[in-house]
Amino acid sequence: MAGHSKWANIQHRKGRQDEKRQRIWTRVMREIMVAARLGGGDISANPRLRLAIEKAKAANMPAENVKRGVDKATGNLEGVNYIEIRYEGYGIGGAAIIVDCMTDNRFRTVAAVRNAFSRYGGTMGAEGAVAFQFKHCGQLIFAPGTEEDKLMEAALDAGAQDVITADDGAIEVLTAYPEFETVKNALEAAGFKAEVAEITMRADNNIELTGEDAAKMQKLLDVLEDLDDTQEVFHNAEMTE
Repeated sequence: MAGHSKWANIQHRKGRQDEKRQRIWTRVMREIMVAARLGGGDISANPRLRLAIEKAKAANMPAENVKRGVDKATGNLEGVNYIEIRYEGYGIGGAAIIVDCMTDNRFRTVAAVRNAFSRYGGTMGAEGAVAFQFKHCGQLIFAPGTEEDKLMEAALDAGAQDVITADDGAIEVLTAYPEFETVKNALEAAGFKAEVAEITMRADNNIELTGEDAAKMQKLLDVLEDLDDTQEVFHNAEMTE
């Protein structure tokens, strides 16, 4: 299947993450603590915690930091109790936006998210306003130049739901949420290393934005991503200059 260009957006996101390594550590630590609190500290029995620890390793977080986060979440050390909250809204041109947050103060967080939407051209919606336009799934994205036929064969054999080639040559492998780790491990064993490997909210359909609208949308997304309590921002905008 063919898809829109993805590589520029991926590189933009990775570049911002590289610039803000400490913020990435904070977000990963919150994810580790919530995953451990909900599913326990045994990584063999907690796939969400395994994925969070993989993110910590990718961000070069020291192992002792990871252990301390797990210990706090499981009651071995005193720590902050974070809760997960999802906010939904609309961006430029009616594009759908989901903002997933972890916070110890929901009043602070909702005020910050609402202010970002209203100040930068968006509109905050009610719960469920846009989430139906997204699918909760596993996503692996491979760089342009990856051997498409071999990757597709390996992915489908491993149980992937779909393989999509973007206009710029990036290849996206989609999995059901429970099958993400199985597919990821099978592809790595076959020699395919994803540039992005994550559980995500993937839009069913995209809205194309160009020029000034694309710039405004990117600004709104950047502001939302920079909020202290934001963990992830998902959207259905395809932006070109």
